[in-house]
Amino acid sequence: MQSKPELKHIDIRQAREDDADDFLALIDALADYEKLDRPDAGARTRLVRDGFGPQPRFEAFLAFIDERPAGYAIVYETYSSFLALPTLYLEDIFVLPAFRNRKVGLGLFLHCARLARDRGCGRMDWTVLHWNELAIDFYRRLGADHLKEWHLYRLSRDGIAALPLDG
Repeated sequence: MQSKPELKHIDIRQAREDDADDFLALIDALADYEKLDRPDAGARTRLVRDGFGPQPRFEAFLAFIDERPAGYAIVYETYSSFLALPTLYLEDIFVLPAFRNRKVGLGLFLHCARLARDRGCGRMDWTVLHWNELAIDFYRRLGADHLKEWHLYRLSRDGIAALPLDG
């Protein structure tokens, strides 16, 4: 059995436009892991524009081990009317399988939690696929609450287009 190389250094930093290829490759790896279609050419263009353009819609953070991309996280802020404070929403957090069990995911998660604290957020939210026991166990160990009383709903682009919006 081949052993994993010794962990030398994890570096987490905000992604830059010149990181776009690595960022998109990590998103492709997440799609493969979740057995979803990879982003098409149009989506890839929007991801780069919306992450690194003049009006970013999200922030991306990359984790590197020995200068090799190992994982990423995407966050953006929402707002709680009841707390009257921002919420940091963790859209994606993913670590390549070759780099798991080396605290890369923990490093990314804690980096995002620090952002929430430093920005005065009232909370940090995210969703987890029901079958992803590795992630569920990870969040439980960190003390996160599973909000059983809330149900996630989604209206797709086609669903939005089907609404009577013009009249």
